[in-house]
Amino acid sequence: MHTSTQERVIRPARNVLGSLRLPGDKSISHRYGMLAAFADGTSHFTNFSTGADCASTLACMEALGAKVGKLTDGSVEVTGVGGRVTPAKHPLDCGNSGSTMRMISGLLAPQEGSFTLVGDASLSRRPMERIRKPLAEMGARLTLTEGHAPVMIEGARLHAIDYTTPVPSAQVKTCVLLAGLQTEGTTTVRESVRTRDHSELALRAFGATVHRTSDAVSITGPQALHAIDAAVPGDISSAAFFLCAAALFPGSSLVLDSLGLNPTRATLLDVLTGLGARIAVLHLEEKHAELVGTVQVSAPAEGLGSAEISGALAAQLIDELPVLAAIAPYMRGGIRIRDAKELRVKESDRIALVAKNLRAMGAEVTEFEDGLDVPGGQSLHGAVIDSGGDHRIAMAFSVAGLRAEGETLIQGAESAAISFPEFFDLLDQVAER
Repeated sequence: MHTSTQERVIRPARNVLGSLRLPGDKSISHRYGMLAAFADGTSHFTNFSTGADCASTLACMEALGAKVGKLTDGSVEVTGVGGRVTPAKHPLDCGNSGSTMRMISGLLAPQEGSFTLVGDASLSRRPMERIRKPLAEMGARLTLTEGHAPVMIEGARLHAIDYTTPVPSAQVKTCVLLAGLQTEGTTTVRESVRTRDHSELALRAFGATVHRTSDAVSITGPQALHAIDAAVPGDISSAAFFLCAAALFPGSSLVLDSLGLNPTRATLLDVLTGLGARIAVLHLEEKHAELVGTVQVSAPAEGLGSAEISGALAAQLIDELPVLAAIAPYMRGGIRIRDAKELRVKESDRIALVAKNLRAMGAEVTEFEDGLDVPGGQSLHGAVIDSGGDHRIAMAFSVAGLRAEGETLIQGAESAAISFPEFFDLLDQVAER
């Protein structure tokens, strides 16, 4: 990572063709890394996420006594602490990773000792009250700084609770489940919209018993975890950029191998299908309860249609909304996004940045407190893109740049490395110029 801002030039493409295998799913890698480090024994992972966020999770767990090794074949080996961490002498640095900070807080709250979690400037602005509240209800001692990091945790014996999340969040759910794993009694988390269920599936893979109903998940503690060997499926949130790129060019054909197709994450495939893209799942299997498959995507000859995204759909697509909005001008009918206020408190204010950058490329766009209207049938020209240091903005506008007139300059391109260091090279590999 350089302190100076890196720039990347995106040249227009004629088509998107080829096949790719994407780096390991970030959400699953976080959870596998954390649980392996907490479990008994040594776990072994292939295709573990190469992103800086998951490296932050591993570094924090290493500071708490786990052993982490990178093997010559690129796989990762983690020897766990058997349910008892060693308090670190220094603050645990979560980097840019909200997932690390929010989930690890639940793991540490029932442990003995005191812990401090810190992050970079962007993470230090992100809301942490949402995890403090349920943990405090369990009897945890957590101190925030004006609702943000640093997070100070004084380990304490907790009691089980029945908690309804005010804002559906997989990270908050996970935080409470990891505390419940170590707590006498049954802890239940209820949510109005079902969020991604990687934590429940991962906990089961590591040997825990977790109960699910349509709107709640429960864990009875204390339970011990044991090591596993697993291949991490390709990241569908990373795939989103390539799926959308392929959907823009009528002659395209792109195959993505070993892609994670967890139903709580694969909503984008339904939206793209609704827009007219042709998507085929060529092979499907189950690994550690996660669905993994090979996906082929090609674009409709008449171009993409239109989409309206609101309510539960907006929550499920929260990470994919920037790229959908960035390609919306090229659709016939454009896109309307509502109920996505959560985008304003991500790594950046993603609603404001999407609107700003679309306008820079010559698009007409209307910004709302909780979303955007982007009309279709527009043509874009290359422009200087302000990524705001946000990986998803940098990648979304790289995709928009493929169909623009002239070159697009992405400022802050190094932010993509946070989730997806290989992104630009892979994009060049499948963009036919």
